[in-house]
Order: sequence, then structure tokens, then C-alpha cells
Amino acid sequence: MGLRVGTFTSPDLHAINERIAVNADPVDDEAFIALLSRLADVESVSGIELTRFELLTVAALLRFSDEGVDVAVIEVGMGGTWDSTNVIDSKVAVLTNVDLDHTAVLGPTISAIANDKVGIFRREAIAIVATNDAIVVEIAQRQANELAAELWLLDDSFVLERNELALGGRAITVRTPFERYEDVLVSLHGIHQGVNAATAIVAAEAFLGRALGQDVVASTLRVARMPGRMELISRKPMIVVDGAHNPAGVRALCATLDGAFFVQGERRCVLGMLSGRDIDDMVAPLVALGFTEFHCCAPHSPRAVPASQVADAVRRHGGIAFEHPSGTAALAHARERSTDEDLIVVAGSLYLVAEVRGEVIHVASRHLS
Repeated sequence: MGLRVGTFTSPDLHAINERIAVNADPVDDEAFIALLSRLADVESVSGIELTRFELLTVAALLRFSDEGVDVAVIEVGMGGTWDSTNVIDSKVAVLTNVDLDHTAVLGPTISAIANDKVGIFRREAIAIVATNDAIVVEIAQRQANELAAELWLLDDSFVLERNELALGGRAITVRTPFERYEDVLVSLHGIHQGVNAATAIVAAEAFLGRALGQDVVASTLRVARMPGRMELISRKPMIVVDGAHNPAGVRALCATLDGAFFVQGERRCVLGMLSGRDIDDMVAPLVALGFTEFHCCAPHSPRAVPASQVADAVRRHGGIAFEHPSGTAALAHARERSTDEDLIVVAGSLYLVAEVRGEVIHVASRHLS
């Protein structure tokens, strides 16, 4: 649409610079260091020490101010109400879905998590909800009513009329309050990406207050990329990485594999995850899908679940599991046991995906070891 766009996203895969970008170009090292130096000066004067994510949030906002962006797309780090990004007085707030994630902080139920997430809604602004979960919708409706916000609900204000498997991704038809977009190719794999694409369209239209137009929607979505999300990174054997890191993500992965990445041979899974999720809820659907074996490891994170615990969960559900000291070692063993006709899926954590993706496509990690 000709606008200058800043994006703040998390986590990153190979370098922290990825999190702060303008027109899809990540902040370079020199500018990033300068931003943090300014924040260090503020800390020394104020005596207030920010957390790592708070520092990154303020750095992103400084960058967008310096660059004079027309619109900033800000991804919440965790929850909503108490997240550092919630200092933003946004014109449009988007709730994509709610599942059991970060339960130790946000609460053990869908209701508790939804109550925290709707804290990003703003008075007399537009709130978009891309799930029809009755509990979430009820909570969102109550919050919107209290704020006199305009609530746009999936299957009401905007409708995904078609969401089918297509060569290279999905074919969708979307009706928004402004326009109907028919037979749009989305170059992303997974049935959930149809809903995500529809939500992206309607969020942009809510911000602009008008239709995007057929050409913009078609030309944008046919080249959409999401590294580390249902991404094919190698063939013979086929290797697919997906940052499925909660039960909803695992279910989406399972729903996608047979259609988008069907193989004649066997299927193996390299699996590692972080604490704060129910291991059994994540492992059970994967075992039920019929993977030949699981290669379990601990992602590079202080919150990593030990490989032995992941392997034990696999075995509890009837799967075959091997334990490895790293994601790289797990992938190497899975490759040794695979033929060119097989499939290897890497899932459970974006930290694990980053390690394996970097190994396969030769992108050096710039994270501290």
C-alpha cells in the first residue's frame, strides 16, 4: 500500500536483529548497538533496570520513531494485559487464538489466558478475534462492551469461505466488511494459515478503513514467507521444520503433514520443547500420527525440558524414542536412519527449529552459546 512499516516480532531464529525491522529489513548491528546504548544511558540516570524483553520493546519503538514509520505491527510477547508491548495505544488489536501456553504465568485455563490477552483491546478502537471458541468470544465481547470497542469476529464480521490445499500452499476465499477476495493463493502450508491470512487482510483493512484491493491481496499473499513455520528446508530426505510449541501448534502440524508433505517412506520426528507446556498434550497427537520414531533433545534455552523427560512422554504414549545431547545430534541420527523417500519433522520449539534450520541451510547462529 506504499506505507513504511515497522515490525516487532519474537522470538528470532538466528539473530536478535530479526525482531526489529522496517520494511522487512532487520536493524543492522551498528544501529542496534546505538539503540541499546541510548537505553543504557537512561537506565544509569533513572536507576530503573529493564528486563531483556522490555529493552527490546523500547528499542523497537525508538527505531520506529527514528525511521518515521507509518504503521507499526507489534507482536505481544506473552499474554497481553501485563506485557511490555501493552504501552501501545493501538488503533487495531488482534487476538489470533487462545490455547494453553505460558500457563505458569497466565493461568491454567483458556478463560484465564483469554482474560489476560483481551487486555490489549482499546477504548473505541477495533478489536479483531480470529477464533470462534465460545469461551474466548464471550470474554472478548465483555471486554469490548466495557471499552465501547468495535468487535470484529471470525465467521461474523469476516468469513473464510474457502480454505483448501493448493499447490505450494492454500487457496482461500475471504469476505471482509469491505470486500470479497476469491481464490487467493497463500504460499504457506497448514490449514491454520488460511485463517491467519484472512485475519491479516481484515486487520490491515481495519487500520486503513477501506479495502486493500484484489491486486494487493493476491500479490502479497502469493509470496508470503514465514521461516521456521511449516517450512521445507531440504529434500532426500524431506526435512520440514515447524515452530509448533504448544498443543494448538502441534494439532495444526498434525493436520497439515499428510496433505502438504506426504511421503512414501517413513516419518521421523526431532522433538524438543520448553517448560510451561503440558508435555503429554503435545506428544500424544504426534505419536498418534504414526511417526516411526522420535529423536528427543533439549533446545538451547534455560527453560528447556530435558531430553529424557520428552522421551519418557513419547514412550508413555507408545512411541519409540532416542535421546540426544543436541538438536544437531538428533537430526544427524534421524538422517542416518532415513532414506531419500522419508520425512523428518523438527518441532516443539522455535529454539530447536533455529538450531536445526541453521545447520541444514548453513546460517550461522549469532546467539550467545
